[in-house]
Amino acid sequence: MKHSFKVYLSFIALTIFLISCSKERYIDEPGNLVPKTVDQDSSLPSISVNGALLHSEAFGPEDSTLIVCIHGGPGGDYRYMLNCKTLATKGYRVVFYDQRGAGLSQRFPMSWYKAQNPDGINKFFYDELRGVIRHYKIHPSQKVILLGQSWGAILATGYAGKYPDEIDGLIVAEPGGLKWDDVKEYVGNSRSFKLWSEALNDATYLDQFISGKEDQHEILDYKSSLIGSTNEIVGDVGSDLGSNASRYASSRSGAVVNAAAFELGEDEKPDFSSGIQNFSTKVLFIYSSNNKAYPDSWAAKIALVYPNKEIFKAQGVGHSGMVDQVNFWTTTMEPKIISYIHSL
Repeated sequence: MKHSFKVYLSFIALTIFLISCSKERYIDEPGNLVPKTVDQDSSLPSISVNGALLHSEAFGPEDSTLIVCIHGGPGGDYRYMLNCKTLATKGYRVVFYDQRGAGLSQRFPMSWYKAQNPDGINKFFYDELRGVIRHYKIHPSQKVILLGQSWGAILATGYAGKYPDEIDGLIVAEPGGLKWDDVKEYVGNSRSFKLWSEALNDATYLDQFISGKEDQHEILDYKSSLIGSTNEIVGDVGSDLGSNASRYASSRSGAVVNAAAFELGEDEKPDFSSGIQNFSTKVLFIYSSNNKAYPDSWAAKIALVYPNKEIFKAQGVGHSGMVDQVNFWTTTMEPKIISYIHSL
């Protein structure tokens, strides 16, 4: 299996090389290896926030309660969360956006992120989310609900702690950790590859044909998607619940912003739970039964910081399955979220 996969990668790399030579196309040019970003393709829906062009779209009545969907990563995209769009048919305004440097949003060099120190996490993640909310919020009394998954749940928690009076509801689906040491522990426990594993070997094998420098985003994003394509530990491989992952699979990873975020984290040691004790509104805390890195004990530890919470265990799905499994979303998650919003 390993040999055949490497033969396949070699064939793909050779094909890309031959095509680029015959048609004078290069793999690091926009659109040749990964999809174009919004600054490269004006037909994509976008908004301008804090000096960045973000891939973003919204559904549902413009003046109704905002539900802002915050994707995982850092460096993921919102495609896998698009099941949440059905909430628009229930009368909510559902907002999606790819974070700066992620998905199909505009890319920035590593030097830009490093220049944000100190307090870089606050400067571009929190300020960006605030800018997205302000873009879509059309009147002062319009309620705002944050719905974050994985890293998105961490970011949503940090935002609610920083601006508790600006948020009317908080739904967090499996935040890996909130204090930096917990974030690192969860990331280590949840990886389905080690330095000697087949998945990483296959990706590094491709270095013989495709290598990327620090800010060659197309190449780095492509290689990042290879490493993160499957993860058995968190329970996102295979399901009998009607997977929507193939339709909403991540269209483009953000390798540079992912690396930058972890470098900033190591420098700043952020506590994303800071201030959350001042958020008195009930929080809906969700975790999954199939994520081996998220046992009941870990869920209890992470949820402890929320002063007012409802804890819900999603049975039969994994880390992303809570939102990307069609049947589970329809029968369980959507009703649970609507019930929570009605209880506020």
